[in-house]
Amino acid sequence: MIGWLEAVVLGLVQGLTEFLPISSSAHIRVVSAFAGWQDPGAAFTAVIQLGTEAAVLIYFRQEIWEIVSTWFRSLFVKELRTHWAARMGWYVIVGSLPIGVLGLVFKDQIETVFRDLRLVGTTLIVFGCILWFADRTARNKLTLEKHLSFTHALVYGFAQALALIPGVSRSGGTITAGLLLDYRREDAAKYSFLLAIPAVLSSGLLEVAKIGEGPAPAWGPTILATIISFIVGYAAVAWFLRYISHHRFTGFVIYRIILGFFVILAVTAGWIPELG
Repeated sequence: MIGWLEAVVLGLVQGLTEFLPISSSAHIRVVSAFAGWQDPGAAFTAVIQLGTEAAVLIYFRQEIWEIVSTWFRSLFVKELRTHWAARMGWYVIVGSLPIGVLGLVFKDQIETVFRDLRLVGTTLIVFGCILWFADRTARNKLTLEKHLSFTHALVYGFAQALALIPGVSRSGGTITAGLLLDYRREDAAKYSFLLAIPAVLSSGLLEVAKIGEGPAPAWGPTILATIISFIVGYAAVAWFLRYISHHRFTGFVIYRIILGFFVILAVTAGWIPELG
């Protein structure tokens, strides 16, 4: 069961890392292991992500409202179907399909073997290197409004699906895909955040029922962690978007590689167990 101290710490970790390309689920898994806490599990992680996703909904509220309202009206008004907001609505739907399908197919693995810390450490390193390559080779010129297509949306979607493995990073995977497609850093990040909304909200709401199962549900600590992740996450997304408009992702890559090697070393040396 999640305690109150764990809720505060993990809520802070979730809020700080969700929007950075360093994998929030990996950090929750690693922090819990080093603190000697039981693995909080995929269900707890999915629920507290609702807090950070609420931060996205509020931060991008004007754009989200325009996308949702224009998309809905375009179902009945033909002239609106070429509007960027209506097209973006379809791109978010199409881009959400891969993680929805693969999440169901690999449901059991997500809650068990995917949380092996050796795998977490390896994915931190490998996908950190891929992000570095993408950041160095990207032409950083395409924009969402003019260049996003159904093909690109699917590429983003499959990249997001890789984040089912802790250590890949939802934002890291999708931003990397955007950079490889030559999108501007800010545009790659923005679509990454928008694309995460359906996946995170659906998985989080589905897992709420699991948190309530059993004789002693940890509702209090879980709600506290979710609130903390919302407050910290809102500040993090605002900072991150400003940061990447003027800086490369090199710092995040270095951090991922160091953390990945440290996690593998810790497991190999027996400091922490592979599975909590």
